[in-house]
Amino acid sequence: MQRAVSVVACLGFRLQAFPPALSRPLSCTQEVLRRTPLYDFHLAHGGKMVAFAGWSLPVQYRDSHTDSHLHTRQHCSLFDVSHMLQTKILGSDRVKLMESLVVGDIAELRPNQGTLSLFTNEAGGILDDLIVTNTSEGHLYVVSNAGCWEKDLALMQDKLRELQNQGRDVGLEVSDNALLALQGPTAAQVLQAGVADDLRKLPFMTSAVMEVFGVSGCRVTRCGYTGEDGVEISVPVAGAVHLATALLKNPEVKLAGLAARDSLRLEAGLCLYGNDINEHTTPVEGSLSWTLGKRRRAAMDFPGAEVIVPQLKGKVQRRRVGLMCEGAPMRAHSPILNMEGIKIGTVTSGCPSPSLKKNVAMGYVPCEYSRPGTMLLVESMIPLTYSCLLESNEKLWFCHLSHSARCWLWSKGSPLRGR
Repeated sequence: MQRAVSVVACLGFRLQAFPPALSRPLSCTQEVLRRTPLYDFHLAHGGKMVAFAGWSLPVQYRDSHTDSHLHTRQHCSLFDVSHMLQTKILGSDRVKLMESLVVGDIAELRPNQGTLSLFTNEAGGILDDLIVTNTSEGHLYVVSNAGCWEKDLALMQDKLRELQNQGRDVGLEVSDNALLALQGPTAAQVLQAGVADDLRKLPFMTSAVMEVFGVSGCRVTRCGYTGEDGVEISVPVAGAVHLATALLKNPEVKLAGLAARDSLRLEAGLCLYGNDINEHTTPVEGSLSWTLGKRRRAAMDFPGAEVIVPQLKGKVQRRRVGLMCEGAPMRAHSPILNMEGIKIGTVTSGCPSPSLKKNVAMGYVPCEYSRPGTMLLVESMIPLTYSCLLESNEKLWFCHLSHSARCWLWSKGSPLRGR
């Protein structure tokens, strides 16, 4: 069956979350999975563990997925994202190495400032999305996706060897730190009780090393993957459980897993690598043109620039958009059709939105169908047709229901803060 939906926005921002098709309960017959330093901690707190990107991670805890999602929106939640690849790029030629691989302007970053960027190939495709921080300690701190761990590390190591063979001063270290994300409107208030630094002086996408609840050597970065305010804390392994325990002593904080992380990021319009963007998607097609540094665009000196830069001024065949409807949820791989019933695109991610109480999704459609307010159809097994209109506000995407058996696209707005 077909359901009417609405194109609700060209969206933006990052990182890897929980795709239901790729996660599965653990069994003794499956491959040996990697464990984060908080594995036993998760089990002790009722974590329901699943396999994800080669790791055993909690999909949720004792609270329901919806309760966990809404708690993050209203208070704050603690996520274990230690499965992500953390690397340090060292040496006087560290910026040269990174700018030879990504589209962002790394040279212009101030000390302890970070940016979302993209690894690209020569065809303009996105190999992964990542956060690069120019630390005041003389190295670049890079966080990229667990699902691309081997690919990303090989990419950086190959470039490292190439530059070292040219006599360049550059090095690479993989960090074994745990990584905790504290996300939600009260996250800064909760964290402030455990640090001496004034977090009001740590704006979005900046970073600092500090002692956190008695654990020294923690790197605190004001970023996240939920659309809410928050931080990611790179913490030495020996202090990870202590820090998580200290944070949970505050009643504002609850543990949250992969399920809430996925619905939060999708509700905020954030990409899941492998679903919403991949090596066959350019930044322009993926509505991520804002990641391209102005100087880099002019110099055309990043991988795939000859493909990507002309797309900025020309017309691409498809764009990533947001969709909304009622009824059964839209799921990945569902065909998107125009109002004449002709297939024009595909849903890449979709789920019910606990905050909006509607169904949200992302997908790709031809440019002529990407304008907010465009009416489209999505194939469904449920014989129902609904419509809605989504309007943007600074914190969340809100909607108004219409009963005209048709829908619109997300209205355009700035992407929410987060990863």
